[in-house]
Amino acid sequence: MLKKLFKSFRSPLRRGKHVHSTPQVLGRSQHPIERNEISRYATSVVERLQKAGYQAYLVGGCVRDLLLDIDPKDFDVATSATPEQVRAEFRNARVIGRRFKLVHVHFGREIIEVATFRANHPEGDEEENSNLASRNESGRILRDNVYGTLEDDAQRRDFTINALYYDPSTERILDYANGVHDIRNHLIRLIGDPTQRYQEDPVRMLRAVRFAAKLDFDIEKHSAAPIYKLAPMLAEIPAARLFEEVLKLFLSGYAIYTYDLLLDYGLFGQLFPASAEALKANPDYTDQLIRNALENTDLRLQQGKTVTPAFLFAALLWPALPARVLKLQERGMPPIPAMQEAAHELISEQCQRIAVPKRFTMPIREIWDMQERLPRRSGKRADLLLENPRFRAGYDFLLLRESAGEQTGGLGDWWTRYQDVSDSERRAMIRDLSGKDDGPGAPRKRRRSSGKRKRGPGEGSGGPAGE
Repeated sequence: MLKKLFKSFRSPLRRGKHVHSTPQVLGRSQHPIERNEISRYATSVVERLQKAGYQAYLVGGCVRDLLLDIDPKDFDVATSATPEQVRAEFRNARVIGRRFKLVHVHFGREIIEVATFRANHPEGDEEENSNLASRNESGRILRDNVYGTLEDDAQRRDFTINALYYDPSTERILDYANGVHDIRNHLIRLIGDPTQRYQEDPVRMLRAVRFAAKLDFDIEKHSAAPIYKLAPMLAEIPAARLFEEVLKLFLSGYAIYTYDLLLDYGLFGQLFPASAEALKANPDYTDQLIRNALENTDLRLQQGKTVTPAFLFAALLWPALPARVLKLQERGMPPIPAMQEAAHELISEQCQRIAVPKRFTMPIREIWDMQERLPRRSGKRADLLLENPRFRAGYDFLLLRESAGEQTGGLGDWWTRYQDVSDSERRAMIRDLSGKDDGPGAPRKRRRSSGKRKRGPGEGSGGPAGE
């Protein structure tokens, strides 16, 4: 497919320093994109806007992916029509966003995102209308609703490979930034001055890494150079937005390569400060556990299996947890309450940087809590743990810890066998534990003069793992 694309060029492409006002035009015979590869709804939106007298094109990642013979995840449209004009053309459309106003045109479960051509923000002493555009002191764009021409829009795109416009009516591609050249050379290149573009939106540093990992491209040297220095600017990004970006980074099927790039460019520590500290304090174990978790994530995605962000975040943050638990235990706090307190503290700190929703933070805490409970198998505890809805996640996490070299006294093998044997064999396994230490952190047996034992904090069905 790519061979057809690149051999069909009638003249060699040369990269200029700036976006060209006159685009490189690739006719139907010069590219491999077929109309039947494109969502019929996306084509319908483009053609309807064109019929109404507006310019309209498929743009960005869908065009890039089609050139690379990758199935696009979605189809975006760029147009000269304002959001209100787009809304007037489609009864099934909804205007969304304030920072960057867009229109979503709904066709059942499929959504076609339509954006109006953007222009550069006013520079120098030119006044900005704060309702249309604004920046903070470091140059980050807070609002971006300055509309412009198609040429302006191409210059406002982040990477050259995303500044490609496809017209399904004429089947032509307009390339304003030599994006096809960079696709051919497997390069991620920012449009314009890299430092300024990262300052406008520091998330572009994460996007550069994500595209490099997804496409197996290199980040062009001038685009890569400022990242390490500007990485701390990610602290300015709203925590909720960073959560969405982290999911894209690690749940796209290329988590291992993404992790390596984040480390290389000093971005991982900006996203996970406590985990970065754990990498310094205990590099071999921390790195191995994170890599094993990410490798498992990639494998599950390749197999079409589901992946829960809770398990992923539990693994990314776990290496920072044991030292905190130990400190609390040294102050006299029992193991399970120490685990719960340390978990609460660590997750609260992390949510200041990445706003992990409560629907994930609760399972994270329960997975961690199970690590303190799994060694406690005497009496009826093993069967109660086996019935716990978080047992499987906790068990898988135990195996993950062991795969990174953590010594648990064969706990993972014990639980693996316990799940497979008969009831009588389970009773024998429990009896074999009598008189032995129940495992790391197990409670000591106490004599009671009378009365029933009261449940300790977090024990039984009322604790975090059983809620």
